[in-house]
Amino acid sequence: MAYRFYLCGIELPVELKKLTLKIKGKNKTLDLLSGQEINILKTPGLTDISFPALLPMFNAPHKPDYYLEKFEKYKVKKKPTQFIVTRTTPDGKPLFDTNIKVAIEDYSISEDASEPFDFSVEMKLKQYVDYGTQTFQLTKVGDQKVAAVTKERETSNAPKASRYTTKAGDTLWSIASKYLGDGTKWKTLFEANKDKLSDPNILKAGTELVIPS
Repeated sequence: MAYRFYLCGIELPVELKKLTLKIKGKNKTLDLLSGQEINILKTPGLTDISFPALLPMFNAPHKPDYYLEKFEKYKVKKKPTQFIVTRTTPDGKPLFDTNIKVAIEDYSISEDASEPFDFSVEMKLKQYVDYGTQTFQLTKVGDQKVAAVTKERETSNAPKASRYTTKAGDTLWSIASKYLGDGTKWKTLFEANKDKLSDPNILKAGTELVIPS
């Protein structure tokens, strides 16, 4: 089985050896007066994701500092990003994907003298859920006050474009995130450009893509 891993809009250079997704339950167990124990089911909490990533100095599309700068940018600027895992069988048939919006919680960088110039990064991510604020205006109707929503803050300000020419380092997810406002819409972008793209994981620089409205 072949795996491809994407974070911060770029593909990680080496297939991960281990990936852990922890679905955090928030169920509550109670003891009734009768002595019976019951479980109150609640909506699960945010998913925790952890994995070790290898960043080799040689035989990789980019040097380790390229990836480390990306991680730092999203961490320092407090920007959520998309964590994507694609899976295919040995004969190239696609299996299910993992696609989660996440925040980089923390990561540690280590070097090993047995593998000089290679970096190992222990990454910890947490699922991110979009949210926004609303403004309410109170108006008096008779003896009662009625609240009405007057404005909802946008959580995304995606620039508008009808066409985009790809450059080195671009992915369908990063382009969809910028121009469609949501990286998870990369499949929409792929479908709109099937005449130019045969594989969503392969994106050549200089390709003119149509950005669907």
